[in-house]
Amino acid sequence: MKIGFIGLGIMGKPMCKNLIRAGYKLIVTDHNKETSREFKILGADVIPSNKEIAEKSDIVITMLPDSPQVKDVILGENGVIEGAHKGLVLIDMSSISPIVSKKICEKLEEKGADMLDAPVSGGEPKAIDGSLSVMAGGKKEVFDKCYSILKAMAASVIRVGEIGAGNTCKLANQTIVAVNIAAMSEALVLAQKSGVSPELVYNAIRGGLAGSAVLDAKAPLIMDRKFDPGFKLNLHIKDLNNVLETSHQVGACLPLTSMVFEMMETLKAEGCENEDHGSLIKFYEKLANTEVHR
Repeated sequence: MKIGFIGLGIMGKPMCKNLIRAGYKLIVTDHNKETSREFKILGADVIPSNKEIAEKSDIVITMLPDSPQVKDVILGENGVIEGAHKGLVLIDMSSISPIVSKKICEKLEEKGADMLDAPVSGGEPKAIDGSLSVMAGGKKEVFDKCYSILKAMAASVIRVGEIGAGNTCKLANQTIVAVNIAAMSEALVLAQKSGVSPELVYNAIRGGLAGSAVLDAKAPLIMDRKFDPGFKLNLHIKDLNNVLETSHQVGACLPLTSMVFEMMETLKAEGCENEDHGSLIKFYEKLANTEVHR
């Protein structure tokens, strides 16, 4: 089985490497010469166009920033759609609008191809160690066919419904993460301003009901003032924009998400867009005229 992989960025590159380690034969694009050389050494074939990747692959995986890039790569000139053939499966692991996923799937089905929308959670560290969480939407038989491939990149792989359900689940995930980071930020700023050690507060509450994966992942980094991007603030803004667009279309009111989105937009305007989304705490620190530290 040959797998084409399009999108060798922060997430896609380690995911692709995990597929190679699992023994799959990979075909990648040559848009980045240095990355192309690296993957040639690892045994992957390098092909110039997305159309050719689709023609020569049984499965094509895309891992791209947002809906416009996914549409361009799949439906644009020399895109995957032009090389699509009966039996091809596209697994789009990007985090995009579920409505866009459904439209792309319709176009692929006209060519006899299938699709899963299978966004991930876990950020770069879990992409590297292969312990991502995958939430997939699509036909059950297609999901079953691709399950072992997804498991080569992830610790958890769950089908949550038909096409579009994967990205709907990811939007729900990103809503929870964003609001959790905001709540954690408020709590740590409260501790700091009250003269209580944020580190001791963190250690005291992490084993109780307030504990969470977000708290454990972000609080230590914040207290050490480490904002190198495991997941860029700008990407979370993109996700929340998709959340709010979708919520408006389906009639769901999300006031907390809207507030956090505006906080993140404020930080983006202040030049923090390429920092980790944990830098959301800087919004609260500025309001309270303090800085959280150990």
